[in-house]
Amino acid sequence: MTDAFFTCQKNVLLAKSPSTQIESDFAATRGRLVPEEQEALLQQWLEEGAGNLPASESVPAARKASLTLTSGWLEGSELLMTSLSDLNASPEVTQCADQQLSDLNTLASSELQDHAVDEPARLPAEETVTLAGSASWAAVVPQTDHQAAGCAAVSVEVLKDDPAVLAWSLAQDAETVPPVLPGQPIQDAVPFYPVPTEVPYHEILWRDWEDLSVQPCVLEQVSKNPPLFEFRVMSYNILAQDLVEQGLDLYVHCHPDILNWNYRLPNILQEIQHWDPDVLCLQEVQENHYWEQLEPTFKEMGFACFYKRRTGTKTDGCAVCYKHSRFQLISLSPIEFFRPGLDVLNRDNVGLVLLLQPVLPEGLGLKAVTPLCVANTHVLFNPRRGDIKLAQVALLLAEIDKIARTAEGSYYPVILCGDLNSVPDSPLYKFIRNGELSYHGMPAWKVVSGQEDLSQQLYSRKLLAPLWPSSLGVTDKCQYVTLCQPKKLGRREYSRDFLLQFRFCDAACERPPQLVLVEGVTDAKPAASAREHSAVTAVLKRHNALSFLGKQCSGVIQHGLNLTSVYSHFLPQRGRPEVTTMPMGLGATVDYIFYSAEPVESKAGEFGSRRLYKDGALKLLGRLSLLSEDVLLMANGLPNPFCSSDHLCLLASFGLEISSL
Repeated sequence: MTDAFFTCQKNVLLAKSPSTQIESDFAATRGRLVPEEQEALLQQWLEEGAGNLPASESVPAARKASLTLTSGWLEGSELLMTSLSDLNASPEVTQCADQQLSDLNTLASSELQDHAVDEPARLPAEETVTLAGSASWAAVVPQTDHQAAGCAAVSVEVLKDDPAVLAWSLAQDAETVPPVLPGQPIQDAVPFYPVPTEVPYHEILWRDWEDLSVQPCVLEQVSKNPPLFEFRVMSYNILAQDLVEQGLDLYVHCHPDILNWNYRLPNILQEIQHWDPDVLCLQEVQENHYWEQLEPTFKEMGFACFYKRRTGTKTDGCAVCYKHSRFQLISLSPIEFFRPGLDVLNRDNVGLVLLLQPVLPEGLGLKAVTPLCVANTHVLFNPRRGDIKLAQVALLLAEIDKIARTAEGSYYPVILCGDLNSVPDSPLYKFIRNGELSYHGMPAWKVVSGQEDLSQQLYSRKLLAPLWPSSLGVTDKCQYVTLCQPKKLGRREYSRDFLLQFRFCDAACERPPQLVLVEGVTDAKPAASAREHSAVTAVLKRHNALSFLGKQCSGVIQHGLNLTSVYSHFLPQRGRPEVTTMPMGLGATVDYIFYSAEPVESKAGEFGSRRLYKDGALKLLGRLSLLSEDVLLMANGLPNPFCSSDHLCLLASFGLEISSL
């Protein structure tokens, strides 16, 4: 019955969605369940689970309950879609629900007298929950591993004819709440509070869709600009099951059953299906789960999928999926941050960078949309190794620079998703958003994460320039050395053999007066020895290397991608910061969606070092609101029976300008 409750709760959430497709599915479900089908489904469910029922619960009793309450099915479903405040304010509905419950109890007691037995045995997996104003009901806890062994194949369709949902609706006419799962205290952490029995999970964790296209500044831009190619992007750390089992001490506040993968997977898939993103960036995707369950399911949903497992012995990685009806792949670039022999890049984190071409619908004529670069990564967690995090992000930005750069030297629109394990006021966040960071002499713990304050340590690690050696091939502007010097337009190239034909001509033998004299190179001698030539070449190489190191030794790194965050990281209506995860009862924002924008010029020092942006070719149209720490504490943190990951998903809607050819 617990499974039935959570499925029913999910249906309530879907029913509240503005999506016309979900509403039509829900309406069709209610209209199609005629009394005969309800009774047949309930009978099938009882026959399948007859071996698990107590002796006191017989099929005839349940059948009579079905016949008695079938007429009230539509009223019961309406109650499920009604908020608690509306229920409390409506005495007619409450009286009707109490009357139906009273009829059910009377019918059940009379049937028990006809089928009385000596001391009926209770199931060990059964829990009794008492609700205010109603009789006790039995809730069966979610399946364990051996019970759900045959649940490898997961259906992503909404369960329209689920017998468990039907049985729950017949036994529950008024809106009820789940049993409060036992929690355990966590030392040195914010205490977790049990959920109030009068408020269901979906009421606590409700997230609003913020339509940013209705703002005056956005409306003005949209009205002046060409039509838009609209799409949704989701970033979601889904919590790899191996990491759960390796760190169970992080989830002592959770009931063990809600940590089971067979319980979490349907919740995660249903959440993704409900929000219906066009581009999906996932982190902590376990490899065997991806190939056996996630990729087949996503392909059925119309996604093309790409996966990169972490290097070394790690079993999880990152995945990027996009709907092939909306995008076509131009290029794919997996990136590994591990570099043998480099202490600053000795961890197994990875990333993915894709260049996608939007697919326009037919009938638009000669129209075109610029390609879109999508990047996804999961940066190192260790709060004390900010140097590694910074180097990983610099390497990712260099790869984005290579993929998103156009032939003219500008950039295609970029969307960067991922778990960066850094908070919004950290230097790493400011580096991504403002495009510059002076890191020399900064404590490693402070550089990036901001997750821990280690200022009291006597010998904290400090970052020194250069952060990485020149052998990495990445400049201080987060560009590959081979790509950072664009070719000059109009410059002709000649082969060495062609130029050697003119080495003895009169013009070649005359040294300009302003030219520096270098023996055997810039003098008037017809030839130079091989030894002298080698010495000059070595000097020039050393000069170039010192020039590169001179830039690196400044301790300042930059990038030119002009990225800003989808979220503001603060909830003005609650006066609290947004959070995307809640380790050990402490809320924090570590997950982000950055996107390309145009910087706004401002007076020097007017906003400090914070760069201001406005929408460019890529426009932010909407986003799914986040929650605050106090709200998640009311739901006993993350994960919980409603949210099956220790991170919240991020969702944003964008628009790309459609131009004429």
